[in-house]
Amino acid sequence: MKKILTGLIGLCISGYAMGEGYQVNTLSAKQGGMGHTGVAQKLGAESMYFNPAGMAFMDKTLDISGSVNGVMATGKAKMDGKWYETDNDVSTPMMIGAAFSIYDNLKAGINIYTPYGSNINWTNSWPGAILNQSVKLSTFTIQPSLAWRITPKLSVGAGLMISWGSVDLNKGLVNPASMDAMIQGLIALGQLPAGTPLFGSTMPASINLTGTANVACGINVGAMYDINEQWTVGANFRSKMTMKVKAGDAKVSYANDVASGILESQVGIINSSDFTAEMPMPAVVTFGVSYKPMSNLLIAFDAQYTGWKAYDKLDIEFLDENAAKFNQNLVKDYKDAWAFRVGAQYGLTKRFDIRAGFIVDLSPVNDNYYNPETPGMTKLEPSVGFSFRPIPNLSIDLSALYVAGLGVNDVKCSYADFIGAQLPGGSAEKTITADYKVHAFVPSIGVSYSF
Repeated sequence: MKKILTGLIGLCISGYAMGEGYQVNTLSAKQGGMGHTGVAQKLGAESMYFNPAGMAFMDKTLDISGSVNGVMATGKAKMDGKWYETDNDVSTPMMIGAAFSIYDNLKAGINIYTPYGSNINWTNSWPGAILNQSVKLSTFTIQPSLAWRITPKLSVGAGLMISWGSVDLNKGLVNPASMDAMIQGLIALGQLPAGTPLFGSTMPASINLTGTANVACGINVGAMYDINEQWTVGANFRSKMTMKVKAGDAKVSYANDVASGILESQVGIINSSDFTAEMPMPAVVTFGVSYKPMSNLLIAFDAQYTGWKAYDKLDIEFLDENAAKFNQNLVKDYKDAWAFRVGAQYGLTKRFDIRAGFIVDLSPVNDNYYNPETPGMTKLEPSVGFSFRPIPNLSIDLSALYVAGLGVNDVKCSYADFIGAQLPGGSAEKTITADYKVHAFVPSIGVSYSF
């Protein structure tokens, strides 16, 4: 029984359309066109996310910006020669912020963004449903910030990150093949009538887990230095935070009365127990450089190092002592990983800029603990974009990013088949072997205004 809920909580999942692990790497429509670079660029209000120190170079009294991104992602899994595809809703990570001048060398602002969040829906009865059916994860951060230009060339900045989130996860609870074996055994014993329908590929029971994480706090700090008129360097650090669900709701649902009659006595206790769980929002260090070979051309490169090693396990505990046998201590064993970004912006006219970029996002996922809740793999992500200024102070920004996962083959995902363990010849440990692919299209639109 103990491993029946392996992988059950989805707080750890689902940013795969935009970044490895569960980190969102597309928030700004303007910078999205440049491969989402920005650590060594002077971006006004948007610098609060990329590097608060960049805000100190702002030459406006007030700068307001906002972006919305539409993540249209698809995951595929090949099992026994057949491909299965996700049916995902469109996710909409966003960022909005405002920055203003206190003095010429001191700026302040506030930013709201979604650092983690996406969704994945493998559908209720695909062959891997016992591992994952669907997940919706949303996190939000509000960040007040200050930036100080110490000298004409050097600035520092800091922001307080205040984050919270929610999760809604569904996963299969019992393997249909084991359920059918159980029904056949009960028919043979005369405990079910002959002709009781089997489940085939239909998931007989599923569990839904919903929870809201408590508020967590961290810091976002950075520095920026103009080497000369052409070269600028920057560094940014976002601290680790831990999101904790202290009283999430668990609910079991059944496909029909047959499943309910057989399983309720074994798993129904879950309905009366809340659960606790937690996930890390890992520390991120980013180094960047930008170069202006001419006045209307900007080239940028960022290298981001994410401390995914902090995500070594996932502990899930039910508060009702009668449901404690379902507690989980799941090994994740992620490794720290790099993402590399390059981008360029060219000013065609005073009103029109064009952009292009490319991201290489390396996977932190340990294949020994692979799960379709996080179909991790290295991803290549080209992007394009442009800005149009109908009036000098107003910019309308559009970009598009394509995410191409390199795929992983022949990976084994483990699950616990507690019904099968009770049958002659049954085994509590089962695996699903599959090939996985992911891809996504991410259009973005943004508006900024300054004076």
